[in-house]
Parts: sequence; structure tokens; C-alpha cells
Amino acid sequence: MNALLWSICILSLTLLILGFILKKFNQPYLIAYIVAGILLGPHITGVFSNVEEIEIIGELGILLLMFFLGLEINIPNKRHLIVKPLVAQGMKVLLGFSFAVLIGYFLQLDSKSITLIAVLFFFNSTAVVTEFLKKYNILNTTFGSTIFNILLLQDILLAPVLTLLKAWSGHQLTAINFILPIIICIAIFLLFKRIRNVQEIRLPGFLRKVGYDHDLQLFFGLLICMGFGLLADLVGLSSALGSFIAGILVGRLKVLNWLEHSLASFKVFFVALFFVSIGLRLDLSYFLSHNKIILIGTFFVLLSNSLISAIVFRFLKFDWKNSWYGGALLSQTGEFGILALTIAYKAHIIHYDIYKAGLAITCLTLLFSTIWIAILKNILDKKNPVSLKKS
Repeated sequence: MNALLWSICILSLTLLILGFILKKFNQPYLIAYIVAGILLGPHITGVFSNVEEIEIIGELGILLLMFFLGLEINIPNKRHLIVKPLVAQGMKVLLGFSFAVLIGYFLQLDSKSITLIAVLFFFNSTAVVTEFLKKYNILNTTFGSTIFNILLLQDILLAPVLTLLKAWSGHQLTAINFILPIIICIAIFLLFKRIRNVQEIRLPGFLRKVGYDHDLQLFFGLLICMGFGLLADLVGLSSALGSFIAGILVGRLKVLNWLEHSLASFKVFFVALFFVSIGLRLDLSYFLSHNKIILIGTFFVLLSNSLISAIVFRFLKFDWKNSWYGGALLSQTGEFGILALTIAYKAHIIHYDIYKAGLAITCLTLLFSTIWIAILKNILDKKNPVSLKKS
């Protein structure tokens, strides 16, 4: 118990100190969480030595984050808010594969390794991007909705990626593995279309009584959020997408409007743990011995992802300032990339070096992208302070 309390106290103190420093420079707290993970990980202070336990707990933060986004988001009722993200993600996939093939050619990698590198290009971090969209109140603008819908498509895209990894690892696949996720996605689309203009969904009377009991509120909310995540995972989709759908449904149940308040503190805590777990994944001994290739890879991913996304947004008729800002927002590799790398390594699809380098690059792109986004936002605001908010 003493060891556990020491770990929690040291983590809280570290986050407070880093948080105060970042607040002074108007930087996002996400940086503090990742840096704290690096400092407290097994390779520096060793406060947290069992990284896998923190990773599992931290992943609950993504489910809660997506649940809260579902509560706040407006369901698109215009065709271009659906078509544009489809076009954008399609272009990102094609350009991502092109860059991956280029990297594979110079490093003489096999086709499976090239495919995994491509996956890193077209998965971004929902947690990082949505924090900035919410912070600057652009989540429900045309620009913000387009970006968020791209992230949702990436959640759906996880299903075929996981199916491909299972096939490579020797698992026997059936038609249901391919058909069921498609059916569920169609059902989700029809559900969104059905409820997008519904102001309130009525519940049975006995559920209304939950609103008068704080303890029941808490566990009822967790059951909805985690339960929908579990269902989505069982049918081959991402659990984050399931929690997002739960948030949308709850957002249209006025009788459950207490849920957001009841779970708010849980969201902050678990999201922080998720980013701490990202920092914990950085193997400093491996980084120090391969620092040149990892740093080159990190900045190549940041620059190429920014360029790819900026071109995509410009193609979608956004002005250059919004396009560059969108490129910065989608410059990092995301949490699904980490998942794909881990599965591929455990199934012996990729070598140890690619796994470790991929994890290090992902961690550093998450860290540096938050700085890059904040810097670019300040530059764009000074040149034209209303450009981003109007879009």
C-alpha cells in the first residue's frame, strides 16, 4: 500500500509542477502527461515499472473521452459533412501508402512492414486532436466537424486493419469477420440519421429514479459507456466508437443529463493516465542507441503527415490557413497505430527493431505535435485572428 500511495503522490506532484509550468506558457496539459510518463517510467526514475497495467487503465480514458464527445457533438445533417471526410481519409490512405512504400524502398523492408508503416500514417490521435478542437471552440464548426468525422472514419477503419493482422498471424477468418462490421456501420449510420433531429428520447419511468441517487448515477454511466465499448469491440469495431455512440444516445436523453457531471472527474483522471502510459512506452535505452533514425523518422512523419493533410484540406476547398492548421492537427500518429504495432509484434509479423522504433516515433510525434499545433495556432491567430473560428 505504501508503494502504491508513493507512486500516486509522486505522479500527482509531477503533473502539478509540469501543469503549472505549461499553464504559464499557455501550452496544453497533454504535454505534461506524456513528459511525466517519460520521467516516471522504468528507464529514468522507475516509479512505474509495470507499464502494461497503466496502459490498460489508461485506455479507459479514451472510452470516456469519446463518450463525452458523443454528448457534445452535433450529428451532421449536411451531405458535404459526410462526403468530405470520406474523400479526405481516402486521400490520406493513398498518400500514406505512397510515403510508406518510399520508406520501405530505402530501408529495404518487406511488404508487411511497409503496410504497418502506412497504418501509422493514416491513424491519428483522437485524444490529441479533439482536445484542441474543444479548447478553441471549433469542434462544431464546418472545419472542426470535418476533422472529427475523419477521426471517426479512422475508428471504423480499425476493423479491417485488425482483420488483416489476424489473417497474417494465422487466425482462421470467416465471412462474418468481414460482413458483421459492415452491417454494424450501416446500422450506426441509419441510427444517426434517425435521431439527428430528435430532441429527447424517452426512457422507462424506473430509470428516471437513477437521477436522484449519485452512486447509481455513477455506475449506470460507467455501464453505458463501457458496455457500448465492449459491444463494439465484440463485433470487430473499435471500443472507442462504441462509447462515442453511447454518448450520442445519452446526449438525447434529457433524463440522463446528470451523467456528464457525474463522470467528468473520471474522464480527466483516466485521459491523463492514458497519456502517461504513452510516455511510459518510450524505451530510452533503445532511443539513445538509435536516436538518429528515430528523430529523423519522427520529424519525417510530422512533416509528411502535415503536408498530406494540408493538401487534403486544400483539395476540400478550405483556405490555406485552415489547411495548414488541419495539417498540424493531423500530423501525429495515433493510439491505434500503437495497437497495430503491438499486435503485429506479438504475432511475429514485424521485427523487434521496427516495433521499438515505431513505438518511439509514435510517442515523440504525440509529444511534438502538441507543441507544433500550439505554435502554428498562435502564428495563424496573429496573422488573422478570426480565420479559424469562422470556418
